[in-house]
Amino acid sequence: MHALKTYETPVLAEWTDYNGHLRDAFYLLIFSYATDALMDHLGLDEAHRAATHDSLFTLEIHLNYLHEVKQGEAVEVRTQLIAHDRKRLHVFHSLHRAGEDLALAASEQMLLHVNLEGGARSAPFEGVVLERVLALAEAHRSLPRPDYVGRTIGLPG
Repeated sequence: MHALKTYETPVLAEWTDYNGHLRDAFYLLIFSYATDALMDHLGLDEAHRAATHDSLFTLEIHLNYLHEVKQGEAVEVRTQLIAHDRKRLHVFHSLHRAGEDLALAASEQMLLHVNLEGGARSAPFEGVVLERVLALAEAHRSLPRPDYVGRTIGLPG
């Protein structure tokens, strides 16, 4: 099994800086679109959100910029489910040039399943969404743990 390809796009001119490189903020935009696609894959699509008021909130993100990305390049995001519990997903997104293995950026994320009815409250995964979370976890169980998971920021000392 491989990580799930969740998003692909060309790097648009309006996303780049004066050097023709992808701006910092747009790496996160691309990873955000990948999270949206993951939600769709898990059954948390627009119709499900409208019917149940369930969604995912991002609790934490770690973003590593590994290699420069230039205007016009075709890139794709691959997503791996690292772990989950009743209400949370620990996911890893990696950004690649389309069809290439080298990771250009990495984003580790913690996502919380919420119900928005009557105020946002954490809620356990249920029904088809739970089934798909469990299926993805099983499919990704044998994948190696990515190098950029569990890192902290700090100076050696």
